[in-house]
This record gives sequence, C-alpha cells and structure tokens, in this order.
Amino acid sequence: MQPLRLPAMLRALRHRNYRLLFFAQLISIAGVWMQATAQGWLVNRLTDSPFWLGMVAAAQSLPVLLLSLPAGAVADRVPKRTLLLVTQCTAMASALILAALTFTGVVQVWMVLVLAVVLGVSSTFEGPARQAFTIELVGREDLLNAISLDSMMFNGARVIGPALAGIVASQVGEGPSFLYNGLSYIAVVVGLLMMQLPPFKAPAAQQRTNQLRAGLSYMRRDPQVRILMLQLAVLCFFCLAYIPLLPSFASKVLGGNAMTFGWLASSNAAGALVAALTIAALGDRMPRVKLRAFALLIYSPMLAAFTLSRYVPLSMLLLAMVGWCGITSLTLSNTLLQIIVPNELRGRVMAVYILLIAGVAQIAGLLLGSFAQLIGDVALTVRIWTAIGWCIQLFLFLSQGRSLREPLQAEPARVG
Repeated sequence: MQPLRLPAMLRALRHRNYRLLFFAQLISIAGVWMQATAQGWLVNRLTDSPFWLGMVAAAQSLPVLLLSLPAGAVADRVPKRTLLLVTQCTAMASALILAALTFTGVVQVWMVLVLAVVLGVSSTFEGPARQAFTIELVGREDLLNAISLDSMMFNGARVIGPALAGIVASQVGEGPSFLYNGLSYIAVVVGLLMMQLPPFKAPAAQQRTNQLRAGLSYMRRDPQVRILMLQLAVLCFFCLAYIPLLPSFASKVLGGNAMTFGWLASSNAAGALVAALTIAALGDRMPRVKLRAFALLIYSPMLAAFTLSRYVPLSMLLLAMVGWCGITSLTLSNTLLQIIVPNELRGRVMAVYILLIAGVAQIAGLLLGSFAQLIGDVALTVRIWTAIGWCIQLFLFLSQGRSLREPLQAEPARVG
C-alpha cells in the first residue's frame, strides 16, 4: 500500500497506527478539558476556597508523585497498547461516576477528591506509556512532527473544551461535561483495538533488574538530560502552579462566573495552539534550544503581568502569551529528551517528565492555594511565586545552560 502523501506539517499522519490514535484522541481530549474545567468550577462552587482548588489538584497528582517512576518501568516492559487500554477504561469509569453524582445532586467535595485520586492513578500509568508509544508509531524521523501534532490537538481541544464547559456549567450545571468525557473514551479504546502492531518483545531478564536506579542514574550523569529536567522542574513548580487557581482568578480577581473561567482557560489554550502550529510548521528547521530558552525566560514576566490585570480581554491576551511560552517550552523539552535518551530508558525518563508536569505542578498548586488562602490575595501570591521561579531559572541558564546543545537526529548510543 502506498503511504499517504501529506503536507510536511502533517507528515506523521502517514502512519496508520498514529492516525488511529490521533483522531481518537481528537474526540476524547475535548472531553478531558471539559471535565477539568467543570471540576474546577464545581469545587469552587461547593467550597469558594482556593485551598480546596489546590487540594483537589493535589489529590489528582498524588499518584503521579508516588507511582510515576514505577509506571515508567512498567511502560518499558509491558505492551503499551494493553496498558493504555486499561488506563482509558479506568478514566472512563471515573468520569461516568462523577457525572452520576453530579446529576443526582449528591456530590460533595470529598467525592471529587476520591475520584480525582482514581483519575490520577490512571493518568500516572497512561502518561509514560503514551509518550514512549509515539516514537514506536511514527519512528525517529517523524517524532517532532508527531509531538507537535499531539500538542496542536491537545491545545485545540483546550480552546474548545473549557469555553464549552464554562457555558454549559453556567446554564445547566457541570454534569454534562463529565458525561461527555466518560463517553468520549470509547473512541480511544476503539482506536487502540484497531491498531496493527508487531509482536511485543519483552526485555531480557537482566534488563529488568534495578530499572528505576538505572534510569535515575542516567538522568543524573548525562549533563543535557540533567539541565533539561532541572529547568522543567522549576517551570512546573513555580510557573504551572497557577493553573488550579484560575477559577479563583475568574471569580475573585476579575469578578466573573463560570463562563469567565472558561474564556480564560480557552485563551490560554489558544496561545498554546499557536505555539504548537508554529513548531509543527517549522519542524527541525527551528533552533530548538534557543527558542526553548526564550520561552522559559519570558514565561514568568507574562504570568506576572496577568496577575496585575483587572480587565478580562487583557487578561485573556496575557494568558494566551503564557500559553505560548508553556507549550513551546514543554514541546521542545519533550522532543529534545526523546532524541537524546536511549530507547531502553525512554519510558523511565518520560515518567519523570510526566511526574514534573502532572505531579510537581499540582503539589505546587496546593502550596500556592494554601498561601493564597493565608494571605487573602491570590494575584499577589502568584506574582511573588513566579518571580522566585524566574530568578532560579535565570541562575540555571547562567550556570549550566551551555551544556545543552542542539542534538542530532542520529540514534543515541545504548547504555549498559
């Protein structure tokens, strides 16, 4: 069969298995963002507290902190499709239960906490498997394009999902968003089952021993991976931590409602989508290391400016710029890591990547929410928090930034 002829911007879609996963997730990811938005507003409505917003985000991230490294080792030694099928079915059940509790009017914040933990466990095992699965579906030559397309899909859904969830929540409640998300996982399950994959080859027995220690030792020894991870840690802890508090910004700082929150989240996603489109269009022609450095260093000033705004359109514009910085930083960091890291360690390294984004950022959100509750000013708290992060990020660039160089597309040497 002749491969599909597609524009360079879409070249990863010539791979049939990747197409199945891409279009299935295109249906599902909008539901994920609808649920995230509706869940945030539900907690805000039930408690009117930035602390509880951070607490629910932290509950979802607790499994990431505890299980990410073992999950990465699991992703390296079991069929990734099987692992993804299990995680998608678990997430589906969690969303449908939350929908039923909301529709019947019996939902309480502790129930949201419990289901957030279940969803966190599912996401913890799904993340490394999905990240490491991509290169198996498209090959090394189309990896950056596939990651960029994933980011386009992810952030395109972020533009639509939060805005739609905000409108629905303000008119009829949060339940329909949870229901749609639960049903949307059916598309991913069907797409995974339709894939034609080669037989899975389990790693040799000697490769299974000390898997976690080998992965962590490699990340500590390799100077490029080490600086990538350190800079990501600072980004996640000091910059991404504001995200769980957006409902509080919408209601307390800007004086809005669920619809305002939806527009804020969607504008952030619009900026991220522009970043993903740019990366997909330029591909390997762009100076990835320099562009990533630029995005990391202007993230905090843009976020600080957002905390000063009291005008919704200006806040939306600034959040769009923050979204551009975030996705540029994360997409290029993801690509650089997957190019640099040897095949046999990729699952474990990507598990740490997921841990930083989905674990550290959410725990930082809990701390930030607690400080905001104590101080009584969410905008001032975020502004101070991100200023500290910018100072640390600048120090890392000045002290270790030269160790990161533009990698070649050649296969990295095996370790061990």
